[in-house]
Amino acid sequence: MIVREAPSTLKLFFVMQGSVVPKIIGRIISIAFLTVVVMMLDTYVVTLPHISIGAMGIFGVALSLFLGFRNNAAYDRWWEARKLWGAMIADVRNLGRHMCVFVSKGEDREKILSCAVAFAHLHRGFLRGVDVKAHIIGWVGDEKAAAMATKKNPADAALHSIAEKLGKLNKEGAICGFGQMTISQTLSSLALAQAGCERIFTTPLPFVYSLLVRRTTYLYCWLLPFALIEATGWFAPLFAAVVAYVFFGLQAVTNELEHPFRNVQNGLPLDAMCRTIEISISEALERTPPAALSAKNHVLS
Repeated sequence: MIVREAPSTLKLFFVMQGSVVPKIIGRIISIAFLTVVVMMLDTYVVTLPHISIGAMGIFGVALSLFLGFRNNAAYDRWWEARKLWGAMIADVRNLGRHMCVFVSKGEDREKILSCAVAFAHLHRGFLRGVDVKAHIIGWVGDEKAAAMATKKNPADAALHSIAEKLGKLNKEGAICGFGQMTISQTLSSLALAQAGCERIFTTPLPFVYSLLVRRTTYLYCWLLPFALIEATGWFAPLFAAVVAYVFFGLQAVTNELEHPFRNVQNGLPLDAMCRTIEISISEALERTPPAALSAKNHVLS
């Protein structure tokens, strides 16, 4: 995720970090080049069909609505993912407070809260497709980390380990029934947030809708030079490039926001949020907390 102050007006046009321009520059240049070819042919070789600029305007409005709806849907996915991770952070902090109220200091409390940290890292590993074993060994030990990693759903295995520990404490009379119920509700909330993230991860926007928008964008940009021949003269390549930047740019932004968990510049900072959880648990266990992750070159991963 990009973390920086808004650039000045002059720098605004030259900032490439977090911009989609590098991804679409080839398409912008190709549309501008196509416009030059169309104008050269129309001027010096043969008169080509001209399209009404008004008709292209109506076409452009319709395409803008399609792109706008798809962009809103993608941003809703990004924002929902951020809220779910925020809820997980809050639930882990609540779990730390519950331990202080219902479970006495000692090995039991440490094991439960350590599994909560492991849950966050294992969930991040699933969403990003990375190996997080090295990040949880220090919390749950090598043997337990390896055992969790072998499960089909490692993050759920961490929650299951907490539940087993609670059941054991209840049998031993080390926790009251109300405390067990309260902590179980927090675990359920963590599981719901996890399932919400998995839903976003495994269910992309409908492909047929994305295909329609992409095809329509290309058709519009390919037809645009035939409408700009009379309307803008030799400024047509510049206008075509600007329009291509807007439409292809919106398309690229949507594609990036549609997958909020990817480790890209505009993705969610899952590493930083896992570190926030580590800090909260360390303080709940009265340990020295690790330093919070900071943005590197304006990027917070």
